[in-house]
Amino acid sequence: MGQTLEKMTWFNEPEKWEIKNNSLSMFVTPQSDYWRISHYGFTVDDAPFLYTTYGGEFEAKVKITGNYKVRFDQMGMMLRIDKENYIKAGVEFVDGKYNLSTVVTHKTSDWSVITLDKTPSAVWIKAVRRLDAVEIFYSFDDKNYIMMRNAHLQDNSPVMVGLMAACPDGNGFQATFENFKVKHLPDERRLKWLENNK
Repeated sequence: MGQTLEKMTWFNEPEKWEIKNNSLSMFVTPQSDYWRISHYGFTVDDAPFLYTTYGGEFEAKVKITGNYKVRFDQMGMMLRIDKENYIKAGVEFVDGKYNLSTVVTHKTSDWSVITLDKTPSAVWIKAVRRLDAVEIFYSFDDKNYIMMRNAHLQDNSPVMVGLMAACPDGNGFQATFENFKVKHLPDERRLKWLENNK
């Protein structure tokens, strides 16, 4: 089952958005982003983010399509504990090319990219949270997933997980998120313990 978008919560709600047939479309707020301190020397925490809160281990995935216009236009998924601890991953438009982009923030932000030679019609992003780590994957067909990042995220903390888009330099763009799903994963340590203590 898909996550019910209507029951999710806005952080920095954009002016224009619509939910229809398990799809969220929004016009991304101009001059908005998530970033903390490093390299650029500023902190911003004001881009649109529609989220739900999950504890424990889970897998989340979404299909993203954006009408990117200017440098740093971006959209994807975010996992967030608080303003100093979050991971955002998806597509970021840089110098006319699509980049698979991950920003990991623990007090300060870092940024990793994979530049794509071709422009895909859509990208699927998947995040798998296990213990104190999150594995981020991408796919062009929702079948073959390739890991783009493995990053630390504090365990035993509830996580806001959901749909994020940002437009640091531009006047906004249209972003569409489809088939967002989150599912709890079985606790492998508990399953192993039960198996060993039959």
